[in-house]
Amino acid sequence: MREIIFDTETTGLDSRDDRVIELGGVELVNRFPTGRTFHHYINPQGRAIHAEAQAVHGISAADLQGKPTFAEIAEEWLAFIDGAKLVAHNATFDVGFLNVEFGRLGHPVIDNGLVVDTLALARRKHPMGPNSLDALCRRYGIDNTRRTKHGALLDSELLAEVYIELIGGKQAALVLDSATAPAQGRENVRQIEITISQRPAPLPARLTEAERDAHAGMVAALGEKALWLKVAAG
Repeated sequence: MREIIFDTETTGLDSRDDRVIELGGVELVNRFPTGRTFHHYINPQGRAIHAEAQAVHGISAADLQGKPTFAEIAEEWLAFIDGAKLVAHNATFDVGFLNVEFGRLGHPVIDNGLVVDTLALARRKHPMGPNSLDALCRRYGIDNTRRTKHGALLDSELLAEVYIELIGGKQAALVLDSATAPAQGRENVRQIEITISQRPAPLPARLTEAERDAHAGMVAALGEKALWLKVAAG
């Protein structure tokens, strides 16, 4: 199973008027990082960057001078995600922006059936929150100290670790190099080292003492012939 964990940065919050200015993605195969990534800064073609957005991602108009337009990187991105599920945090935002960009080029929109929203997963698993990417990194002991600003590739790398925890916490210390990772043949799809580290401390038990006591009381009330006691002892 192939999945692309991805993120965008934009000029603002309105997908109908604002533009994508950074796009990054990380490839997982069978829930393990392969080391293949995608990353581009994108020229918004004259669309101004809102001050509030720039405060979040730190990307200025000057940073985007000479960068390719979305039209110039679209086919490369489509080749990178071809056949994969797409995983994003608050996916409605990122997919909405990409669909508008694709619409300008006459490309079909992204099939929602291929999209996994980690924010929705996190809200189901941790209904009391908080469920921001930073909060989930703290919850799962993932080092996010490099994240002084939002960035599409860095956020994708962090989200890949969070996603693995959300779907079951498969632990690995996996580093792939160019000898083992599949070749892409494009200069902006590069090989990097990704390590999914062990948690510094075990996660706290989900059962409270009150819940444990209530369960023990329920079992005691079943009587000596209760099937539950045989299973527990067996």
